Amino acid sequence: MLQETLLTAEGLKELEEELEQLKTVGRKEAAEKIKVARSFGDLSENAEYDEAMSDQAKLEARINELENMIKNAKVFDESTASTEIVHIGSKVTIQNSKRQKLTYQIVGFAQANPDEGKISDESPVGKALLGHKVGDKVVVEAPVGTLNFKIVSLDR
Repeated sequence: MLQETLLTAEGLKELEEELEQLKTVGRKEAAEKIKVARSFGDLSENAEYDEAMSDQAKLEARINELENMIKNAKVFDESTASTEIVHIGSKVTIQNSKRQKLTYQIVGFAQANPDEGKISDESPVGKALLGHKVGDKVVVEAPVGTLNFKIVSLDR
């Protein structure tokens, strides 16, 4: 049984756009690389050909992964969500023990991108924040050790 992919509407749109780009531009570029590499001659000792075929396999694997995520997508309706407690789609500002404020959006694993401040609901911090409200102190057991946060604000 395939796991459902929990996404925001924005996240689903991003996956659909990536899939379309890979199916059109990505496949065309991969085919062109293979064509060019074939022109170099002997395929048994052609590193460019091997690399082009490997890149194409990775591309097709990503297309397959995206198709499965989209097919099994469950879109979280952010407009009906409460701003009282942390849930998927919430933008949470927390303060760590060094009094630094950090803002994260809690998203499904398929949308997670820590560099953009989007953390998965399955990550240690994301999981620990779910269900809490402003003012709550949250303790997170993470691979780097125990982290202590206070929820400062919550938004959709």
